[in-house]
Amino acid sequence: MSIRDELQRVWDIYVAAYRAGDAAGCVSIFTDDAEMHSPYAPPARGRAAIEALHAIWTQHAAPNKTLAVIETGGSGNLAWSSIRKVRGPETKLRSASFCVRPAEAG
Repeated sequence: MSIRDELQRVWDIYVAAYRAGDAAGCVSIFTDDAEMHSPYAPPARGRAAIEALHAIWTQHAAPNKTLAVIETGGSGNLAWSSIRKVRGPETKLRSASFCVRPAEAG
């Protein structure tokens, strides 16, 4: 599976949980020591802090939210993705994410 396909699969898991208002499902893609930096909140460090933010955000989940991978790259266990976020007809944002794949993931 290509990096692009793998990262799109991860974002699809996230979006399905987000649309369902499932904060725990959203953070299932994060490791226990993950960090999330968002323009909408202070940095969240650790899965519990990231879930707490998502518990707030998913209360107003957009049922039509999408995340589409635009570009990807990687080296070894490090990968990045540039994604297009769409929350409604008028909201389109671009975001970058950096991921470290656990060694056992292959």
